[in-house]
Amino acid sequence: MGLKLGPILSFRGLKGDTERQWCVSVLIVRDSGEKKPSLEWQAAGPGSAPATASTGATAKLLATFPDASPARQAWRFDFVVTLTGSPQKISYRIKGEPSGWEFHVPAKGAIPNMAYTSCTGFSSNKLMQKTEDPYGMVRNLIRQHSDSPYHLLLMGGDQIYADPMFDTLPELHDWLALPRQKKISHPYTPEMASAVEHFYRELYVKWWGQTDLTTLFASVPTFMMWDDHDIFDGWGSYDPGLQASDVYQGLFASARAAFALFQLQLAEDEAHPAKIPGQQAFSLGLNLGPLAIVALDMRTERSDSQVISQVSWKAVYDWLDTLTGNCTHLLAMSSIPVVHPDFSELEKALSIFPGQQELEDDLRDQWNSIPHKQECLRLIHRLLDFSRSRQSRVTLLSGDVHVGALGLIRDLRSDGGGTGQEIIQLTSSGIIHPPPQGVAMFFLENAVGKEMSTDRDISSVMIEFPGTHQFYIGARNWLALEPDAQRRIWANWHIEGQPYPYTQVIHPVNFAMPKASVGKIGQPG
Repeated sequence: MGLKLGPILSFRGLKGDTERQWCVSVLIVRDSGEKKPSLEWQAAGPGSAPATASTGATAKLLATFPDASPARQAWRFDFVVTLTGSPQKISYRIKGEPSGWEFHVPAKGAIPNMAYTSCTGFSSNKLMQKTEDPYGMVRNLIRQHSDSPYHLLLMGGDQIYADPMFDTLPELHDWLALPRQKKISHPYTPEMASAVEHFYRELYVKWWGQTDLTTLFASVPTFMMWDDHDIFDGWGSYDPGLQASDVYQGLFASARAAFALFQLQLAEDEAHPAKIPGQQAFSLGLNLGPLAIVALDMRTERSDSQVISQVSWKAVYDWLDTLTGNCTHLLAMSSIPVVHPDFSELEKALSIFPGQQELEDDLRDQWNSIPHKQECLRLIHRLLDFSRSRQSRVTLLSGDVHVGALGLIRDLRSDGGGTGQEIIQLTSSGIIHPPPQGVAMFFLENAVGKEMSTDRDISSVMIEFPGTHQFYIGARNWLALEPDAQRRIWANWHIEGQPYPYTQVIHPVNFAMPKASVGKIGQPG
């Protein structure tokens, strides 16, 4: 009896023109054979404001896992909260559970208080065993949430690490030992499919069932987009023959089904309410009035020659065109950093050292790899055009590389339009995965150029963090995105072992963006 996983909150978007409704879902996994679950919730305003009457939520059966022991079912509850002029606390309870939970929603028309994380796991068991407090930064986020509640938890990829399946599943271990051509011609057998699907489901249940993650997921509605480790390391960056093989495509289909179920809380063949129309991938868009968020799916269509298909790019840009002039800020979630040094020399340097370097796989998977540079440049141009035409501040959110970093795209063209032609990139990675060590961090800080020529009169530059003379946070971290009354967003990196966060103020476009406006809280920025 009882929950095997959950509750996991998910944000589904806003609906309604006059009564803005905050749409939320809750995922649970429990044993089969029990009665249809039920959930009740109620809202309370600030201070001593009375709570509303309890309201039931609709339960939908998403999937059944007959191969689990005992068999299990995944259920989703859907409900909407009508926003008011003040923030609200929502209490909810699942019938039969000994205790309830609560989360918070913003005031109507306000920019929500947000946190951003990535890399919520470990690339190897060895690395996890070497980490003294694996969930320390998750608890740090939970403590901050208790003091100043977050309305959204944006998660930028690698919510799980599926890489161990090649070592733990005999069906894949034997296939991995085959010569390349035999790998390519080998079918994705029913035995493989059954083992892999079971592996993904159990991985989500086991990893997300850890106490600290359970507490976080039950307290803040999530908005997730995947990256390679949610499938397996480097997905989309392999040679075309292997990428197109029956086994690789079968593995991807199994990972895709698990991602849709656990991260997006979807039934089979169901579309997410925030899915951008006109694409086969999972890119999502949220229009929250003064704030818009686009989460780019950079894995479904990825190959050695593209990151996202032209059809899907058109769908994303068409969706951006639907945003009204009320959009003060656009957050663009790109799991791989757009502003990042060219690591070709670092790859060569790491290859001379024995052993596996933590950054090696990531370095071959970047936007600045030669096949993807033009696609990245087109993205930069479109975001700059959007910022200029809509007078909206564009900010990139990235993870993946296991360091925190701050980048800036500058448009110096004579017709650039002045204000609005700077895009800040905030990289936060990872909240659980440790940073690279030793020679990798030294090379990153000292031997890689910090300014890059992106295009004629468009440049990218890494910005130094305050008081440290360092460009990269070599410690686990997560990012808070906290708006103020002037619709500025205060980006605060919370860093393991640091008493104070590092801060970057993201101004609306009608403010002049101050150069190097980075400072610790309490210091001028």
